[in-house]
Amino acid sequence: MVAVVRSGRGVHARPGLRALALAAAAVLLAVPAPARADGGNAAWSVQPSSRTGPGNRPFFTYDLAPGGTVTDYVAVTNLGTTPLTVHVYASDAFTTATGGYDLLPAAQQPSDVGGWVRLGRQAVTVPARSRADIPFALTVPANATPGDHAGGIVAAVTSTTADATGATTRLEQRVGSRVYLRVTGELRPGLRVDDLSAGWSPGWTPFTGELTLRWTSRNTGNTRSAPEQSAEIEGLFGLPAGSVRLPAAPELLPGAAVVRTARISGRPALLRLSAAVTLTGADGTSARSTVTVWAYSWYYLTALPLAIGAVLLVRRLRRRA
Repeated sequence: MVAVVRSGRGVHARPGLRALALAAAAVLLAVPAPARADGGNAAWSVQPSSRTGPGNRPFFTYDLAPGGTVTDYVAVTNLGTTPLTVHVYASDAFTTATGGYDLLPAAQQPSDVGGWVRLGRQAVTVPARSRADIPFALTVPANATPGDHAGGIVAAVTSTTADATGATTRLEQRVGSRVYLRVTGELRPGLRVDDLSAGWSPGWTPFTGELTLRWTSRNTGNTRSAPEQSAEIEGLFGLPAGSVRLPAAPELLPGAAVVRTARISGRPALLRLSAAVTLTGADGTSARSTVTVWAYSWYYLTALPLAIGAVLLVRRLRRRA
């Protein structure tokens, strides 16, 4: 069953659209955001709904036991002035290399929560300035692993274009709403800092410079996490050289990893620096890794001739004596 209703309700969000030839890039936001296609003539949005229409939910969130089922609705709103036919489907989510939230390409079969969703319709034509509330059921397999599972429900428009040589390109433009499912059972949050490295660039101020840290923030647990990140710096002989609160890591889905970089300027340095990067989750889970780097200064080049001159002077004085 698909309930199509007339709607003059606007979507107060800036347009968002990503499209790739021969593939698809999802726009998955916490608020209903329209996608545009066909030169801007077609526009649509996706958001959680109900039998009577959307409420205030930013995305779909469920807590279910293995074997449990929930029924719900997804709203596809045609913001354009002509009828719009969309393909509606669910897929699994992943954390991108830059920390974004995205779905598998349309051609890739979901194996997690995206595959547990059964939609009442997979294609629907929505009249101009109208909304379709599409029912669906999410059934958790009896052997589903405990913890967080993430995905999304997408409404997509696909078109095919040909260039001067006759080669065709398939273009899918899609917008969707996130699905967060927590399967009951043992929760095992976990974080890890991998591949921490450090580089040092001396500054013009004596014995200072810029410390560059690079590491991988990894979620080793079965719950999603957006950990706080901090760096503690020590100088030669363990003398403290300050601590820095780094920007929070993006939301990491279970098993996800993102590479992060931080540049810290104005640190006092004498020969060596030790830096520790710490991740701290909202549940108190933490992880830490330490690295050491030689912290030289251009002023050592000035001190070196003076030291050599002092040694030579001492030797000459000894010979005279």
